[in-house]
Amino acid sequence: KMYALADGAYKGRTLYVIPYSMAIIGSAFAKYGFELTDSIYVVLNMNIMTRVGAAVCDALGDDTGFIKGLHCQCNLDKDNKYIVHFPEDNTIISMNSNYGGNVLQGKKCFALRIASNLGRQEGWMAEHMLILGIQTPKGEVKYVTAAFPSACGKTNLAMMMPTLPGWKVRCVGDDIAWMRIGDDGRLYAVNPEAGFFGVAPGTSMDSNPNALHTCEKNSIFTNCVLTPDGDIWWEGMGVPAPEKGVDWHGNEWTKDSGTPGAHPNARFTAPASQCPVIDPDWENPNGVPISAILFGGRRPSTIPLVNESLSWEHGVFMGSSTGSETTAANIGEVGVVRRDPFAMLPFCGYNMADYFGHWLKMGQKLRDKAPKIFFVNWFRKSPEGKFMWPGYGDNSRVLKYIVDRIEGRDVGVKTAVGILPKPGAIDTTGLDIAPETLAELTSVDTEGWKREIKGVEEFYAKFDGRVPAALMAELASIKERLG
Repeated sequence: KMYALADGAYKGRTLYVIPYSMAIIGSAFAKYGFELTDSIYVVLNMNIMTRVGAAVCDALGDDTGFIKGLHCQCNLDKDNKYIVHFPEDNTIISMNSNYGGNVLQGKKCFALRIASNLGRQEGWMAEHMLILGIQTPKGEVKYVTAAFPSACGKTNLAMMMPTLPGWKVRCVGDDIAWMRIGDDGRLYAVNPEAGFFGVAPGTSMDSNPNALHTCEKNSIFTNCVLTPDGDIWWEGMGVPAPEKGVDWHGNEWTKDSGTPGAHPNARFTAPASQCPVIDPDWENPNGVPISAILFGGRRPSTIPLVNESLSWEHGVFMGSSTGSETTAANIGEVGVVRRDPFAMLPFCGYNMADYFGHWLKMGQKLRDKAPKIFFVNWFRKSPEGKFMWPGYGDNSRVLKYIVDRIEGRDVGVKTAVGILPKPGAIDTTGLDIAPETLAELTSVDTEGWKREIKGVEEFYAKFDGRVPAALMAELASIKERLG
């Protein structure tokens, strides 16, 4: 079906062949691909997002085990749009699209959907995770990865500017982590990408100044407003709208048009090397050692500010039940938890329950050298509907607590749902937050948790008995502890 769509579709067009590498060329993490395309947009974006060129061919040599990719704009027929993956054949074919993750095949297609299956076969992990280094005032660095569903502040966290004096966040990657067990038995991660493909609307000097600085030059902007002087603009940029311009449809637009000038999913493509807080080790071919793994979601109630798992198995249970409450009616009923396990539901290249099993196997290999696992929630709301935690740069306070736990400090207390911070464990110096609010953010809402566990049970039931026994045991244990 896909070849039939492609047949004749390239006639009279330029064919581009893109040899590209995910991760550092020649490293143990590296995987190579070729994408055939008729789109100069794809060529230019792939040149930022991946490592492209003859060096890939040299590293590959006579090896035919590369990922095969075919893309064709065709006639951009929206009724015949396909983005198809063949894990058995390591092949990606996309037709009738010319946008983002559909056609920059190194991104979600290769780095997650195909790579997750390769990881299962070869004993490593391809994850939808940011990677960051937390630098203490003493200059020591701990690396963590974090998986959040969409609209939960992943890029903001990856490039965060901490409010705690002396603390710094160093970005290794904002979207994808490939992780392998090193010679010392620890887990190491690389960002297989070479650039950021970030959502533009809402990115401002207030929300993410480092992202704006990253795309000041050598960058591509997709579906933004083009201003008369050749600049770009989007909603939520934090600067006044231009009097007039060209909107994302290519039509004349004014600030009084009454319609958004930029698409809600407008993007910037920028080299990661330009990020002001890029980690010095972000291109280390051996990766960076991971001390903690974070999961998170947009949960207005029940889920604490930070919760440490009681074991690796309990941590996998946390990841498997990750989700966010819906906030907009256009994606269904408002206030319903949409489960997105490990933030991988749209990206896993094989059965999700088997994917849970792969995580459990990795834990068995890591044993006592496994990273600690935490679930964080910046989005708790009061009964009046106001956010209880300030978020953004103040999330560094939670990262500081996580570092304390990584280093073995006795600042946590064991509860029915995990290890929660002891009173005073979260540094609130200079923060205007009521003690009772912080106490609520770090306590167990037993009745809320009972409803949460019921929701996880219903979610697990969808897998028709395929969920690993270890996770069913975790579910039963939490139910028992909650009483």
